[in-house]
Amino acid sequence: MAFRRSLYKTPAQLRAMVEPGLITAAALDAVRPAAVAGASTLELDAIAHDVIVSRGAESNFQLVRGYRHTTCISVNEQVVHGIPGERILQPGDIVSIDCGAQFRGWNGDSAITLVVPDPTRPELVAARQRLSEVTEGSLWAGIAALASASRVGEIGDAVQTHIEASGEGYGILRDYVGHGIGRKMHEGPTVFNYRVADLGPEVRPGLCVAIEPMVVGGDEATLVEDDDWTVSTVDGSDGSHWEHSVAVHDGGIWVLTAADGGAAGLAAFGVTPVPID
Repeated sequence: MAFRRSLYKTPAQLRAMVEPGLITAAALDAVRPAAVAGASTLELDAIAHDVIVSRGAESNFQLVRGYRHTTCISVNEQVVHGIPGERILQPGDIVSIDCGAQFRGWNGDSAITLVVPDPTRPELVAARQRLSEVTEGSLWAGIAALASASRVGEIGDAVQTHIEASGEGYGILRDYVGHGIGRKMHEGPTVFNYRVADLGPEVRPGLCVAIEPMVVGGDEATLVEDDDWTVSTVDGSDGSHWEHSVAVHDGGIWVLTAADGGAAGLAAFGVTPVPID
């Protein structure tokens, strides 16, 4: 029974998940306009840090052993876990920003991908924007599937179906997946971004998951850079990463890391999120 209690939150625990989700969303919203050519990834990290601290929360990324930054920022062939530093963003870069906040013992986790404008290379920008849009679309497809799913594995089926339907031939990372979220940033269950034979635990009220497709423009093979964190594509193709933390409750689903609960993103799928009472 202990496992079941940890996997499914009570209504009161779900309510406690709302604020850390909103703080995480606010941090990413503050970083968006600052992700311009000439900005360093460390400067973006500082912006996210300031927002989280100002809301009375702490960075849950900094609670991970060996990691001291508020965000992970991954550029171009880097897909996830890039370490903020002195790297200066260049026109045309595709930039994924992953961030999380812990507030009163509960966690939020979310990621966005942006393309830095470059009027001199419209084809590059369009290709990278397309990769980001398909990845984001697959995230919303997965969230929409959660609204009516019986098992967690149905999320990955929806994510993969959306990516395949794009016709772009993109790769989906297999070694990195989504997860449950709650008292810890990473909890059970595993949330795959692709079809699996074992559909996993049941979807029912109290389930909180972080859905996070990681998609690449070429082959899905990756390597970990010498910093022991940054995950990059072997073939040098671009990466994109989108993520939201989502709660299932008695009334429906609610995207914890979206200010509107996911209403805008879910509209295309005919799903209306319901606030947590």
